[in-house]
Amino acid sequence: MLIIDTHSHLWLRQDTTWNGQVIRTTRNGRSLFLGQEVQMLPPFMLDGQNTAEVFLSNMDYAQVAAAVVVQEFIDGPQNSYLAEVSRKHPHRFFVCGMADYLSDNFIRQARELIGQGFRGMAIPGHRLLDRRLTDDEMMQMFRLMEERDVILSITLADGNRQVGELREVIEECPRLKIAIGHLGMASPPASPPWENPCWQAQILLARHPNVMLETGGITWLYNSEFYPFPSAVRAIREAAALVGMEKLMWGSDYPRTVTAITYRMTYDFLLKSPHLSDRDRQLLLGENARRFYGFGQLPNLPYIKNMSE
Repeated sequence: MLIIDTHSHLWLRQDTTWNGQVIRTTRNGRSLFLGQEVQMLPPFMLDGQNTAEVFLSNMDYAQVAAAVVVQEFIDGPQNSYLAEVSRKHPHRFFVCGMADYLSDNFIRQARELIGQGFRGMAIPGHRLLDRRLTDDEMMQMFRLMEERDVILSITLADGNRQVGELREVIEECPRLKIAIGHLGMASPPASPPWENPCWQAQILLARHPNVMLETGGITWLYNSEFYPFPSAVRAIREAAALVGMEKLMWGSDYPRTVTAITYRMTYDFLLKSPHLSDRDRQLLLGENARRFYGFGQLPNLPYIKNMSE
């Protein structure tokens, strides 16, 4: 079965700040993160480098043909490294650029990134609550992206806080291809209803022709339940009931999610779920992503038997 990961991250080193707090690689896969030390990477990644080569090894083992690499403010800008990754592995990675949306005149940087050949732009919208998605600079970038056929990968704040703004963008730029992340930040099991009210409002945006949803980080959202994440499967089925399975794409949120489980486990629970049909799995795990991102020829990856089997 064709498998494509639509939400992953790469970096050479974390060295940035967020809201005045330090985020920095330390040791043994750990990072100083907003006042505490956390296991950011699997502990055997001693140098703290989250590289394309290590990810490709994971992808080959898990039989994942290709991956979309997005960006987040908490990792620091990775444009230079991701441009190199795209040059070295053009058939395996679709990489997204990220401008400094917190600064004025970021549109200049966005134009440069698109001019350099980035085929996608990532916006961590949930961290831009003081900036409207419909302000003049944002709309300039969205119109340029629509004109150049550049895909927008965006994560929204919980619930419907930014839904109206993104709906305006969709109506203004109807040919702009948009992937909404984290399955709309679907509510985890046993969470109070006010934690993420109306997450389905984000899902309904995918009723627009050029809007898709990806499930990046869903095993993190449902981490308290752990494998095989039955409530995550229910959330995916609920989203599919609203917009159709042809609108959903699997994403892992590698490498953050693989501190708790293996990379293969980030999709294996979907392969083994009795609540998804074979056709559901084909669409969700690869076919939708191949069509949306325009992946061409991809490798046929054989299953490698574990020594312990």
